[in-house]
Amino acid sequence: MFYADLHIHSKFSRATSKDMNLETIEQWAQIKGIQLMATGDFTHPDWLKEIENKLNDEGNGLFTLKNEYRLDVPVSCKREIFFILSAEISCIYQKNGKLRKIHLVILSPSIKDVLKINHALSRIGNLSSDGRPILGIDAKEVMKMILELSPQSMVIPAHAWTPHFSIFGSQSGFDTLEECFEELSPYVYAIETGLSSDPPMNWRLSRLDRIILVSNSDAHSPAKIGREANIFDTQLSYDAITEAIRTGKGFLGTVEFFPQEGKYHYDGHRACGVRLSPEETIKASYLCPVCGKKLTVGVMHRVEVIADRPAGFIPSHALPYHSIVPLIEVIGEINHSSSNTKKVFTTYMNLISKLGDEYNILLHKKLNDIGALDSQLRDAIERMRSGRVTVEPGYDGEYGKIKIFGNSIEKEQTTLF
Repeated sequence: MFYADLHIHSKFSRATSKDMNLETIEQWAQIKGIQLMATGDFTHPDWLKEIENKLNDEGNGLFTLKNEYRLDVPVSCKREIFFILSAEISCIYQKNGKLRKIHLVILSPSIKDVLKINHALSRIGNLSSDGRPILGIDAKEVMKMILELSPQSMVIPAHAWTPHFSIFGSQSGFDTLEECFEELSPYVYAIETGLSSDPPMNWRLSRLDRIILVSNSDAHSPAKIGREANIFDTQLSYDAITEAIRTGKGFLGTVEFFPQEGKYHYDGHRACGVRLSPEETIKASYLCPVCGKKLTVGVMHRVEVIADRPAGFIPSHALPYHSIVPLIEVIGEINHSSSNTKKVFTTYMNLISKLGDEYNILLHKKLNDIGALDSQLRDAIERMRSGRVTVEPGYDGEYGKIKIFGNSIEKEQTTLF
């Protein structure tokens, strides 16, 4: 069994840390407990050069970092990290009388395939302008082009429910996969649920029953790697991984954000500090009660609009998932401090060196072993694993807040282990 984060960005993407280089990505993958990492941004010419120069081709569709570029990590975290070639494309276009803004994640099996894809895309837009290029082309046409050039490549709609840039988004999306991809819809094998939704929200749509629900970090900085991930039980090869996504065989489930922590879970208007539930939005006629401007309709509301099943429905094919709070946030709460402080980071690294990588601590480590080191951390991990948290939902680009200690609410949890 291994964890895979299939969607990140490089230092060549906008609003992304300059530390998002292959060396640091590999270092943090080990710290987090991720064994398969996306390269991200293979469409960017300069990033592709770094991929070619710094990675070894393992001959199975995956890559590893050359020894001379490897950075130190605690002994407790050391493992071989594999990379899979990936990119994200932003498609902005008109369809059926509406402006569409759809983001797509692409996985490809070889540099040769990537070069063919990049050559075709470069005829449509400037690939050097951003690690996630913005192209004025129909998402269906992108899929058609990629599958013709590289039949083994895979196209996955990114963060499927985000209001502004997604397949089902309230601002520019579609109601069905078929409306977007038409006759190519059968080649959509998975969607990325995004930080603001989780599997139970997606289970409410019967039309997604054949679709694998993947979760990825979409990291723009090293510390965000692995905040969501996928769990595989396959060989470490491109063919095995993509076959698991196509068929579900060997795909064990996902590790998730609590969706309320995502930036678009609830409706609202950030400029006025207004956060609303779907019911409150409807009562307000979709207008901000402070300034009267249009509210941003969030993921929970959008699911409610197009779902054909009640909340709490669990289909027979449902895969396990586990919701986590990033370890550095847990430590910050215990210390009544921001997770960005030097003190919290030092504590984080001390725990990693003694207990193993972050996923090991959050998901696998025996509570008694954690308690022998830190009793408060033990209690926090126990509460997180059982879903006993307090939530303050995110809205309109503002992250939500998850508190482990306080007036807790029970969250129904499908556990993995």
